[in-house]
Amino acid sequence: MRVRTWPVVGVVFAALWVFVVGQPLTPISLLRGFLAGLVVGLPVAYVFRRLYGKYVDLGRGARALPYAGFYLGAFTRELLRANLDVAYRVLSPGMPIEPEVILVPLRVESDLAITVIANSITITPGTVTLDYDDETNALYVHGVNGRDPEAIAEPIRTWENYALELFDEDALPSDPPPEIIVSGGERDSTADPQGGGVDDD
Repeated sequence: MRVRTWPVVGVVFAALWVFVVGQPLTPISLLRGFLAGLVVGLPVAYVFRRLYGKYVDLGRGARALPYAGFYLGAFTRELLRANLDVAYRVLSPGMPIEPEVILVPLRVESDLAITVIANSITITPGTVTLDYDDETNALYVHGVNGRDPEAIAEPIRTWENYALELFDEDALPSDPPPEIIVSGGERDSTADPQGGGVDDD
């Protein structure tokens, strides 16, 4: 069912308002908070209605909700793991940090999906999105654990699998992801055994 987008956005704003304000968990308080959120959210959504599409497919949105939950769950799990990993590296006497930049080609193509994944990478400790290459549809990602570039890409691929369904992309999660490219190339493959650096011959 297609409906105008701005009222839906207003309702979303109202729901967010309930969480932001921190209403007591009683039905009447939640209802009051939601109604107050509508009073604020609907006018704001109407004023900024040109920033999003005119219509939204509610049926498609309902089908996408489970994948939003899966994405959030996978992101939260990786966020906790990354926090522990970075804390270990910082507190370890040897500081086992070996930075690396990798190029991660994406299967998602919509601006929203790319932005969500790029921001998820940056929010996660130990990784940051440096840039987006429009020609190759790929993200430049900096990671502290350069010894294992595939470990950097693995959670990104998991998020992307859910994002493909969440944002109704053309590609499928079953489609094989493109190979990542490590900025330094294959490790130790071009180094001179005598320590002379890269062989240009």
